[in-house]
Amino acid sequence: MNDSLLMEVRDMQAELTIIRQDIHAHPEMTMEEQRTSALVASKLKEWGLTVTEGVGRFGVVGTLTSIKPDNRSIGLRADMDALQLIEKNNVSYVSTKLGTMHACGHDGHTAMLLGAAK
Repeated sequence: MNDSLLMEVRDMQAELTIIRQDIHAHPEMTMEEQRTSALVASKLKEWGLTVTEGVGRFGVVGTLTSIKPDNRSIGLRADMDALQLIEKNNVSYVSTKLGTMHACGHDGHTAMLLGAAK
């Protein structure tokens, strides 16, 4: 990895960690991801992507157009939903919704995908 790219990734680490912890602390079940989708859409817009909201109800699509007109594209996706579990972790960003938590990494997947978009 070239040094400038590595520095950019390191510079994003704190912001993406805050985003992941925020999503973790505010879990939402399938088809209830209103807060999470709003957060994702907000960040994508902030970073200059074209955003389509309400895909399948709470889905978000961020489109980054290439400066090269070669018609190639790639799709990246992440799940945002949480599970019906009681969180027993002792962390500052523990779930604020009793009986619902991110236990299989969707908070991390969403943050990583936002990092790729940025």
